[in-house]
Amino acid sequence: MSVFGALNRFISRLDSESPAQKNRVGHGAFGFQVLRNKNHEIPMEPWYDFVVGINGRQIDDPDPNLFATEVRNCAGSTVALTLWNAKGQRLRDLHIPVPTPSPTLGVTLQWTALATTDDVWHVLDVIPDSPADIAGLLPYGDYIIGTPEGLVHGESGLGELVEDYLSRPLRLYVYNHEYAVTRLVTITPSRSWGGNGALGCVLGFGALHHLPLPLTEPPAAPGETLFETTRLSSDVARPLSSSSHPPVASYPPVQSSDLLVPAAMSVPPPLPSSPAPPRQARKSRHIASPNRAFDEYFNEFEQKSKEEDFVPKAKATPPPPPPKLDAATHLPPPPVSTGEPEQSKSPEPELID
Repeated sequence: MSVFGALNRFISRLDSESPAQKNRVGHGAFGFQVLRNKNHEIPMEPWYDFVVGINGRQIDDPDPNLFATEVRNCAGSTVALTLWNAKGQRLRDLHIPVPTPSPTLGVTLQWTALATTDDVWHVLDVIPDSPADIAGLLPYGDYIIGTPEGLVHGESGLGELVEDYLSRPLRLYVYNHEYAVTRLVTITPSRSWGGNGALGCVLGFGALHHLPLPLTEPPAAPGETLFETTRLSSDVARPLSSSSHPPVASYPPVQSSDLLVPAAMSVPPPLPSSPAPPRQARKSRHIASPNRAFDEYFNEFEQKSKEEDFVPKAKATPPPPPPKLDAATHLPPPPVSTGEPEQSKSPEPELID
């Protein structure tokens, strides 16, 4: 939990810093919160604006008399106020003329901590037919910033207030950042509406759900054109042709001044005609096959195998056929067996002189 707490504090510190004025308002800073603005010429927003500086000095004294005296001293001229706004946590300077007869601003202020604006609840989702849906809460764009029923502090403050107003109407101040409007919403929390929770909506709380800067333009309404196409002056509406062929666009004649004229280039004189050199015979190009290595490898072993098996070559002459026997030539008949074994005659010994 300490890691998430440090992350939330770091994000809140980044959100509270202004590109032009940094580190002027700390996390525990105080200021005069605008509660009511009777002077419509002064662009101050009640609840959102805090007066944290006057005439270039930061206000660190909660005494309202000192603030009123500083304003009266500027009668007949202008007073410079530094305002901190909860929408985006940004600082801005405001120069207000102070009249001489009645040197007042026409606003009601209260010394309050700037951290009170952190107690906002971001509406992330609204379940259909829930008390929040019936009350008209909008997902993602609405922020619950307070209630006229009393002060609400901490993440569990809204839940405790809802438990106290079960089955009773509860008024809530809701700010919508898409339209930059604040409205009063009446909702009746209930446990018997058929879903989870007493409000029927998903709420976000913490540094990631602070009030953002208002949008410069409101979002488009349903069915509204987002982008408007403009017709150029050269676009002329042409009537459709009744023939089956598509109409051919006619283009205005192009003036010669509109074209790019190439620079005058000096062309070299042509070379004298000479007999063309004899063309050499084109050498046959041998294209190496990607499988040539494999072919040579298999051909080599095939040749060795043929030599070992004494396979005759294809171009060698075949051996002559055996001679045929004539009809008059007869083979001698085989000897007839008499049944008695023949006695082998031993060869007579030869006399040697």
